[in-house]
Amino acid sequence: MTASIINGKQVSEDIRAGIAAEVKELAAKGVTPGLAVVLVGEDPASQVYVRNKEKACHDLGYYSEVHRLPASTTQEDLLALVDKLNKQDTIDGILVQLPLPGHIDEKAVINAIAVDKDVDGFHPVNVGNLVIGDDSLLPCTPAGVIELIKRAGVELAGKHAVVIGRSNIVGKPVSLLLQRENATVTMCHSRTIGMADIARQADILVVAIGRANFIDASFVKPGAVVIDVGMNRLENGKLAGDVDFESVKEVSGPITPVPGGVGPMTITMLMQNTLIAAKRHHGLA
Repeated sequence: MTASIINGKQVSEDIRAGIAAEVKELAAKGVTPGLAVVLVGEDPASQVYVRNKEKACHDLGYYSEVHRLPASTTQEDLLALVDKLNKQDTIDGILVQLPLPGHIDEKAVINAIAVDKDVDGFHPVNVGNLVIGDDSLLPCTPAGVIELIKRAGVELAGKHAVVIGRSNIVGKPVSLLLQRENATVTMCHSRTIGMADIARQADILVVAIGRANFIDASFVKPGAVVIDVGMNRLENGKLAGDVDFESVKEVSGPITPVPGGVGPMTITMLMQNTLIAAKRHHGLA
């Protein structure tokens, strides 16, 4: 049995087509969603992400600002810029690209972003609302994971989902979103004993650990949905997920590839969050 592939690129394009249609409707009402991205320093991966976000804004008709600051920027100056953007009427969403240089307290910066402009979904108030099930702007990658599962035609309610990895960015929030969809969730991490045995119980397996090809077929129940959030650069320069795709696809059900699976969804869900923030800002949601 060879698994069906969950095409994140195609799902992402479908969602963006819907966003573009809404942006045109908003334009007729004099509203343009606005996103500000702040990049501090010269991290190569961050520069690529920021360029991709800038392109997505351009393609969808958003107003976009990119603030590229030197690595020597002080925390005080960065917080002053965030405060300015919080008050700026043309900006509905603010994203400060992580990681930040070591002398800047990431938590202080995240906390300074206005809750209703926190399109990354990292502000403690948005995280708290996610935990208790209240409405909030959702973290982009976890929201993209849920969207991929649903659009693969998988019913989440009553399923056993196993999440491997407990990061604040993916593992924890995706487990909460799975619970919100009425899945029964087990979390595994570096201290879990018998991880493969637990993973083999999963109807839905979500992996986000940052270890290339770590999860092989021995972790997967036949027919299980496998979502690979990992993005690892191998020595030969190629990208690999946390899941050994070639091994796992022989036993799994629908599975995401790397690249072309979860990756394209992250920026698309950021665009979705910015659209939601813009509609709320202008009393249209």
